[in-house]
Amino acid sequence: MPELLAFDKVCAGYGESIVLEDVSFSMQEGDSLALLGRNGVGKTSLLVTLMGLTRLHRGGLRWAGQDIARMPTWRRACTGLGWVPQERHMFPSLSVEEHLTVVARPGPWNLAKVYELFPRLHERRANMGSQLSGGEQQMVAIARALMTNPRILLLDEPMEGLAPIIVQELVRAIRRLVADEGMSVIVVEQHARLALSLTARAIVLDRGRIVHDSDSASLLADGDRLDRLVAVA
Repeated sequence: MPELLAFDKVCAGYGESIVLEDVSFSMQEGDSLALLGRNGVGKTSLLVTLMGLTRLHRGGLRWAGQDIARMPTWRRACTGLGWVPQERHMFPSLSVEEHLTVVARPGPWNLAKVYELFPRLHERRANMGSQLSGGEQQMVAIARALMTNPRILLLDEPMEGLAPIIVQELVRAIRRLVADEGMSVIVVEQHARLALSLTARAIVLDRGRIVHDSDSASLLADGDRLDRLVAVA
């Protein structure tokens, strides 16, 4: 299967400050990756580097065989990078349906399909962004990314601060995306065991470097190693 995404000895950060050091990994179409590590080790920075929002000091970035190191963020999104940022970025005066249709691009993901994935959003489709709970906002953020018909979904702390019942709904949706839809995903998540249960592969970062790379199942089965690597449950 052809390579979809590759980091090649990437050193990146903010201004002169380097956060990611010599990061190398690749993914193929349909791969699912849990990106784990303690707070502040560079997980979110890896995602925003892929989106072009950090300074790339050294190394290469390839997306679908194309060098994207100097490609602007908007073009990266148009080529199939679907980013769901931790902040969600809701517009308070737009309805749920407006959030979704304003970014829609041709492809299999349309209103009917995202409403089928998230029935709660169909019920709330006329509600403004300011009228949604945190969990509903997260569903909108994921559905909005899907409406761009991406080739990969980048999920930054999708479960953070959400009620258990909402977490269960999001887990079901992400499992379906990976298992049934064949969607490529990178999941950044503090709940390491949950992230491992959703993905096939795991990378652990520490101080901006990859310190572990394995299949998710073996890391999930080795609780002592997991705790040493990430120090979270």
